Amino acid sequence: MENIIEKADNFVMKLFKDKLPNTFIYHNYNHTQRVVKSTKELIENSQINVKEEQVLLLSAWLHDTGYTKTIKGHEEESVKISKKFLEENKVDQETIKEVEKCILATKKEVVPETKLEEIIKDADASHLAKDYFEDTTEFLRQELKLHNIKYFTPNEWVEENIRMFTEEHKYYSDYAVENWKPKKDENLLSLLESQKKLKKKYEKEEAKAKLKARYKNDNPERSIQTLYRTTLRNHIKLSDIADTKANILLSVNAIIISLALADIIPKLDAASNRHLMIPTLIMVCFCVASIVLSIMSTKPNVTSGEFTKEQVKNREVNVLFFGNFHQMQFDQYNWAINEILKDKDYVYEALTKDLYYLGIVLNRKYKILRWTYTIFMTGIIISVISFVIAFWLM
Repeated sequence: MENIIEKADNFVMKLFKDKLPNTFIYHNYNHTQRVVKSTKELIENSQINVKEEQVLLLSAWLHDTGYTKTIKGHEEESVKISKKFLEENKVDQETIKEVEKCILATKKEVVPETKLEEIIKDADASHLAKDYFEDTTEFLRQELKLHNIKYFTPNEWVEENIRMFTEEHKYYSDYAVENWKPKKDENLLSLLESQKKLKKKYEKEEAKAKLKARYKNDNPERSIQTLYRTTLRNHIKLSDIADTKANILLSVNAIIISLALADIIPKLDAASNRHLMIPTLIMVCFCVASIVLSIMSTKPNVTSGEFTKEQVKNREVNVLFFGNFHQMQFDQYNWAINEILKDKDYVYEALTKDLYYLGIVLNRKYKILRWTYTIFMTGIIISVISFVIAFWLM
């Protein structure tokens, strides 16, 4: 008997290694080993003869081999695989038929009719009464997900297990009823506690989400803050763009003047180049004007850097702009900020003032930049025309 059992072990291990996809993280060789171990435990504690022991152990080893072919109806495929294996190893037909009956008894909906069927069915579900139940059942949940059979959330899976414990499963053999059922009941209690905890957790999260949604809808502060934040960010971006444009104009005109001073003006002393004097002077004047305007657009305004308490109380000063407080002591400025924070309307008014004065500065920058671009463009056109006329007159 040991020889054929050992062959069955080796056969199943090789079959699973070669043909069972690694997505079967529950129904694999480890599960088969657990079933065999539980079968042996039941055999040792039951009135079983040698022939029946052989049938049970062969059934335990071969009962899930059908997963290498299909998931639905794998028991029937397991019967075919086991029959072929046992016939090749010259096992008698009576044993083969008994093995087939035991394998088919592992179907969920089948009620066992014989002692052997009771033992193999109990062994196949022995994990329900083991300390490692929580780990193995999680493997089964993930396996169902990997094969797109059904996806259970943790909460749904706990409920599914509770339903299976209370409505679908029962142990049949005397030893399992006496020794495994108490542990199964303990695992059921753990599931019920988990269900209770998960329910509380989801209720708490749901209440939190509702409160957050209600706060978001009922509280206009969020939209007001977003308004000020977005507007301030846009002002700062526009200011950066203006400064970048001014720097470009400064660089371009400085290069033009440098080239003129280096290459053209030194040659104007020659009589042959006298006709270029006026065009060159026009070009340089326009470039200098563009540089001056570019500098003016980026030039900061000088402020006193101080304000009085009366101005703060009368809301006559923008305390958020650094130019209004850079000369003051920290204590004075801190008092002014605290004075603003006492009144929410005052806070919004201060923010509005800050945005308004930023807008005034931006308007000044872009107005000067428009003049700068216009003068630069006009100067380039007039300079080119004057150079053309000068060459033509010569």
